[in-house]
Amino acid sequence: MLKNIPPILSPTLMLSIMEMGHGDEIVLADGNYPVESTATISVRADGHGIPELLEAILKFFPLDQQAINNVFFMKKDEKEKPSIWQKYQTILDNSQEKYAIEKLDRFQFYERAREAYTIVATGEKTLYANIILKKGVVE
Repeated sequence: MLKNIPPILSPTLMLSIMEMGHGDEIVLADGNYPVESTATISVRADGHGIPELLEAILKFFPLDQQAINNVFFMKKDEKEKPSIWQKYQTILDNSQEKYAIEKLDRFQFYERAREAYTIVATGEKTLYANIILKKGVVE
């Protein structure tokens, strides 16, 4: 155990985040996401929701400031906005990281996620709660 690391971040998840380089992406996937069939590297975070994990990860994770978009949401359609998106935006605002969100339809999201460094399998029950973060550099 180490000081100041939120206990929600497992050693495997911290290792994966630390191994990532500039431009690598991490997916925080809801409980319905096909993690094991699509991930090169998967990390289990069963029983945890995405908002709690997002908040903990952003304490250590710089977002890519050179990318046009550095956060990606999975959208259901043009009209419907999952309520969890507002939680994500509040967490992102509180992180003091500059961010730009792109909303991808389900199959665009799956395609992008296949290229991610890590996919985190969470216990999130909210549908369309999946989110991708693009890693930046520490200055």
